[in-house]
Amino acid sequence: MRTEDVLAATATGLWRWDNGAGTVTLDAEAARLLELPAEPGVFRESEVRSRFHPVDWNEIAGVIGLAVAEGTLAEARLRIVDGSGRVLRTVRSRSKPVPAGEGREDYVLIGTLQEVAEPPPGTAGTHTAITGDWRRSREAFLLDAGRALAEAGSTTEVLRVAYSLSMPGFSPDGLAVFGVEGERLTVVGQHGHSLSDEGPFTDMPLDTDYPATEVVRTGRAIYLPTPEEYRARYPATWPLARRFGRRSWAFLPLIVAGRTIGTWMAGFRHPVAFSPDERSVLTTVARMLAQALARAGAADTERELSLGLQRTMMPSLGPGIPGMTVAARYVPTGGGLQIGGDWYDLIPLPSGRIALVIGDVQGHDVRAAGLMGQLRIALRAYASEGHRPDAVLARASRFLSGLTDPGEDDDSTAARFATCLYAEADPETGVLDIARAGHPDPVVMTADGTAVIRQTEGGLPLGVEADADYPTTRIVLEAGETIMLCTDGLIETGGHDLATGWVRLRPILERHTGDLEKLADALVQAVHGPGSHYTTGPLADRREDDVAVLLLRREGSLTSPPAPRRTALSIAQAEPERISTARQLLRELLHDWADPDQVDAAVLLLSEVATNVLVHTDGDALMVAQATGTPGERCLRVDVSDGSDELPHKRRPGEMASSGRGLVLMEMLAHKWGVDPQGAGKSIWFELNEAEHPEPAFPDLDLD
Repeated sequence: MRTEDVLAATATGLWRWDNGAGTVTLDAEAARLLELPAEPGVFRESEVRSRFHPVDWNEIAGVIGLAVAEGTLAEARLRIVDGSGRVLRTVRSRSKPVPAGEGREDYVLIGTLQEVAEPPPGTAGTHTAITGDWRRSREAFLLDAGRALAEAGSTTEVLRVAYSLSMPGFSPDGLAVFGVEGERLTVVGQHGHSLSDEGPFTDMPLDTDYPATEVVRTGRAIYLPTPEEYRARYPATWPLARRFGRRSWAFLPLIVAGRTIGTWMAGFRHPVAFSPDERSVLTTVARMLAQALARAGAADTERELSLGLQRTMMPSLGPGIPGMTVAARYVPTGGGLQIGGDWYDLIPLPSGRIALVIGDVQGHDVRAAGLMGQLRIALRAYASEGHRPDAVLARASRFLSGLTDPGEDDDSTAARFATCLYAEADPETGVLDIARAGHPDPVVMTADGTAVIRQTEGGLPLGVEADADYPTTRIVLEAGETIMLCTDGLIETGGHDLATGWVRLRPILERHTGDLEKLADALVQAVHGPGSHYTTGPLADRREDDVAVLLLRREGSLTSPPAPRRTALSIAQAEPERISTARQLLRELLHDWADPDQVDAAVLLLSEVATNVLVHTDGDALMVAQATGTPGERCLRVDVSDGSDELPHKRRPGEMASSGRGLVLMEMLAHKWGVDPQGAGKSIWFELNEAEHPEPAFPDLDLD
């Protein structure tokens, strides 16, 4: 029997479609199926095209493109229509795209056409005809899947999205994503299996006779519509797949930039024929999944780098500091890698003391992070040698200036500076010696919750001048008091400057007087938490910045009396504007004083005494203010010291005199005052006693 007779008996025709020539060669049966004269012939492409349903014709290009990419048959179900658009029959086309010839980019389809009957609804293993509704469902699914995968920010999220996808008409019930490590296959993630099921697949050599490994080796998809086909093609690994009870499998390559990074497996408990449309959906999802996994993998690496950086900056002091509690936070927010130049450190010193370090290298990039790491190591080395705080910062400045070359235009070697605060703390006495290089001043929280900026001497940022000097300021941390060191990101993030940022943070510091860890979290939340959107500052620039914060509390006995509040400030002859700073510090120290008039009086007296030092002596002034006792019965003592031996004397100023009233005001407003000679110079002091229900001693006195 001739082959033509067999094909005609089974209603199967042959065709050859030359895409480049625009012609279609049909045998008699193929011509009949297409409602053309039932005889062999060569027809124009447009003549044949008019016999297909327009909706189905639009599918042919995608089906052929998929077959060319995968090296498989192009299979499609096409509806044949008459001149009025009425559907006459449905045919199934199976064709092999082959190159048209050397030097040509087009192709020739060689295959068969066979009439098929529409299967009854619900028949297993069948595929319904292509319809506009199915196509719209598929397109809507792919759009939703692409959007969801694009928004996934980690590998875990990508896998969760992949597992939740509901494909139109043939959703898998088991999914697995395989990766490649060296010459072995690994399981990146899975759904629809128990954890014990992963065992055989977690470390499988790539030369194993398994569909996923073959996909990795060849870069081509594998479709297994029946268990029989799986068993026949992969007998060695069929027992591993048989126990899952599935009927069909699709293994698709995950390709990024031409490189196969893994395999996506979709398993079905119902038979799936894997028609061209189903393969097209699976292939599209695999491509989107591969891109999403590549992006997520890079993001995971960046996050791991950021977390590793944070872990390296966490201090390691064994059991802790005797008599002191420490809490710290580091939040990198700038740059694509989420790393920057901020850092903190705690360094055990040979003397038994502890060094607290916090700093900020200029920039929010990898270069800043690298310089930060080098500078942190250098500071540790200098501190471990036993140098005092001023010497440590001076050496660090020379070190940083030697790392950068200001003569180069390349940003990788351009000059960078760093701000830093270095404090050497004695756990037994609470004494802190502080040196500061262009860094924000520390904040001290007293035992009763009052937060005051502690003004300290400072020098230029590190790296600006190789031979810069860094004066040292000594403060004493009393029992129950806490000191906060932070970078400017905690203060200025969100459109704030140093002044408005301090106003935002102060209530938080005074509200969280207990657990330091809760206080550290509250500070970070105030800057980067949801509430930060309602506390933006007046500046137009709302850029975020890296944040480093270090909290140190000196513990004390609960039965001991409350430690006095104390603040201090040096006022140099060349800086008379610091008198205004001293007045502000005194007001903050007395923020809850019972009598506002007494606060005004104290500020007035301080201003008079400090101004007298700058006007009538050649030295600098040192202001120390201290409030002791319980609320309502406290005593304020303010000492202003200078290096002059000349004692003040009372004068009788005329009505128009601009000076000479300092001691007169002292006698009128202070409860006690005096002048104490010192070894070199003198100290002028006054005291005010708080009254819970004060009576104005001088109601007619206008302090303004």
